[in-house]
Amino acid sequence: MTFTTENDRIFCRQEGRVVAEVTFPQIRPGAVVIDHTWVDPSLRGQGAAGQLMQAVVDTLRADGRKARATCSYAREWLSRHPEAADILDEGWQDDPAACRLRR
Repeated sequence: MTFTTENDRIFCRQEGRVVAEVTFPQIRPGAVVIDHTWVDPSLRGQGAAGQLMQAVVDTLRADGRKARATCSYAREWLSRHPEAADILDEGWQDDPAACRLRR
C-alpha cells in the first residue's frame, strides 16, 4: 500500500477513492490524539490497519511528537506493540475509547 500523509491524516487511495485512513489531530504542541482508523471492507484482514498504525508511529517518531489514542483499534494496536512506547504520551491509557465517525 502507498500512503499519503496530509496534515493530521494518513490515507491510501485506490482507483480515486480512500480505502484506508487514520487521523491524528494535534491536542497541544508536540502531541496528537489518534482518534480514527478505518479500512474499507475489501481490505480488512490483510494488515492494512496495522500498516496505517505503523505509518503513524513512524511519522510521529520522525517529528518528535507524542500520541494519545481514543480510537479503540489504535489503543489495542499500541498495547500490543511495546516497540512504539517511545511515541506514547504519559497517561495515554487513561483516555476513554471514543472513536469518531468516518467523515
